[in-house]
Amino acid sequence: MSRRIFVLFCLLITLLLITGFAQAQQSKRVPRIGILVGGSASSDSARIESLRRGLRELGYIEGKNIAIEYRYADGKPDRLSALAAELVALKVDLIVTAGPAATRAAKEATKTTPIVMAQVNDAIGSGFVVNLARPGGNITGMSVMAPELSGKQLEVLKEVVPRLSRVAVLGTSTQPGNAETLKETEVAARGLKIQLRYFDIGSAKDLEAAFQAASKEHADALLPLSSPVLFVNRTQIVELATKNRLPAIYYATEYVEDGGLMTYAPNVLELWRRAASHVDKILKGAKPADLPVEQPTKFEFIINLKAAKQIGLTILPTVLARADRVIK
Repeated sequence: MSRRIFVLFCLLITLLLITGFAQAQQSKRVPRIGILVGGSASSDSARIESLRRGLRELGYIEGKNIAIEYRYADGKPDRLSALAAELVALKVDLIVTAGPAATRAAKEATKTTPIVMAQVNDAIGSGFVVNLARPGGNITGMSVMAPELSGKQLEVLKEVVPRLSRVAVLGTSTQPGNAETLKETEVAARGLKIQLRYFDIGSAKDLEAAFQAASKEHADALLPLSSPVLFVNRTQIVELATKNRLPAIYYATEYVEDGGLMTYAPNVLELWRRAASHVDKILKGAKPADLPVEQPTKFEFIINLKAAKQIGLTILPTVLARADRVIK
């Protein structure tokens, strides 16, 4: 009898050890996140690194206690749907998206996998959330307030180019939020008595023709809207703006760092870093529906004097004094 009890006791201990080991193994499971980008690995490298930095600040080390799957559309928005489906098939714990086109692709690919927008032009207008305070679905993240900013950007252009009357606007019609941003820009332009000429850029091959037309129509300045197509090809855009002596204001700091004239926009790198906190909360059990969509807290006005000199533009000291950073 005692031998039978002893055997049962040993079996029980063995079972407990196996169960404990399995639970320990499960508790050590490394969470896996996907990153979906409309641009390329090189064009978006600084933004991705900002996200990784934010994750490191929260204790997540890539390759150690978190895994990251990267998917880049390389400036070809039509690839995003397939890339989003790949990430869903990999059963990632959540997807971080770069911009509205990537967010829309992820939204169409899954209704259950959490999605964190590292940046988006207009979360409500694009149909991603029903409310900034309580998003209500599987999407949350950061908003860059692009529609509201376009008016301010035109005001800055008017100060830099006092005789400004015609502005060439570059955008991508398939980009979610593009129509809303363009509408807001048109409203601001009427108030400033500025004529806009919109050019739809679907790929890099459309840029040369757009600049030729803008030059022929005597555009006084250039205003690109947010678009992965434009962002990937920002070096070419900056070069064409310089070649055509067009003062330009951009929606992202990277344009100015690549030789563009100026930018007035949210600090996008800070938004990417802050997106890591949403990732952390979701991995710890929070639901995207309950995490408010956050808005920018830092805006940057940056002027590149070297670029101004290349196009023969003199910027007033009063304008320079307001800049957060002046590149000489």
